[in-house]
Amino acid sequence: MSERGARPVEWPTLGLLVLCYSGWILATTWLAEVALAPAIALLAVTAGLHASLSHEVIHGHPFRNRLLNAALVFPALSITVPYLRFAATHLAHHHDEILTDPYDDPETNFLDPAVWERLPSWRKVLLRLNNTLLGRILLGPLIGNAGFIALEAQLALRDPAVLRGWLWHVPALALVIWWLSAVATMPLWAFVLGTYLSHSLLKIRTFLEHQAHEKARARTVIIEDRGPLALLFLNNNFHVVHHMHPNRPWYDLPALYAKRKEHYLRRNEGYRYASYGEVFRRYLGRAKDPVPHPLWQPPGE
Repeated sequence: MSERGARPVEWPTLGLLVLCYSGWILATTWLAEVALAPAIALLAVTAGLHASLSHEVIHGHPFRNRLLNAALVFPALSITVPYLRFAATHLAHHHDEILTDPYDDPETNFLDPAVWERLPSWRKVLLRLNNTLLGRILLGPLIGNAGFIALEAQLALRDPAVLRGWLWHVPALALVIWWLSAVATMPLWAFVLGTYLSHSLLKIRTFLEHQAHEKARARTVIIEDRGPLALLFLNNNFHVVHHMHPNRPWYDLPALYAKRKEHYLRRNEGYRYASYGEVFRRYLGRAKDPVPHPLWQPPGE
């Protein structure tokens, strides 16, 4: 089988897409009238799953046609992240040699130590809190989205591709706004809360996906979890497997890991956790890494 696989259509992914949209529609309509708290929870899970499915689409699933795949995740359920910008930044992130680089890796949380030293004290406190798992869950969506949008606004002024990505986001977001105003019965505050919580869930996945390490191959984690969070993240907890085989569908990753477990752990030099339970126990209230990159050397030094 090729790296893309022999499947012309990946039915498990299509099935999850149907469940995702069905759950989101249910949460914003009937369930919101019957039981608001479960509706908010279901909205958070389905919006988070939509982000995971968008990640699958970026890597060429479930069809071989790129435009058809993108159409499947067109509604902007995440609200703040344009699909085309997610695709561009995420594919840039997949250049393993730049992982954790404060400038070149679009998904890193590390800062250049020189930039860190110039920050005011209140921002340092905020970012230190954000470097604990609890802080990442509670504050991460706000800090992450604020930083992302501010940077994107600067880039859009000089890069037409960035501006195009945001312009395509307008109809995708308008579709969600229309639904909320014309069909949904969920209160706006509850929708905002549920969407925020969906970003919080995704921050659990990204919290320690990558570590600072001199070897690029050792920067990507394995979390041997097969529970609800692994399903929500579409097995991206087997993250080094995904980075080594980015075109394989989500449901192949656990078997790939099980078949060559020692190989992958040699590859990432044992950067591994047994489960998300272990991650919570170890880092809920404390930071795993410093905010300034501990190994950062400016180019040319």
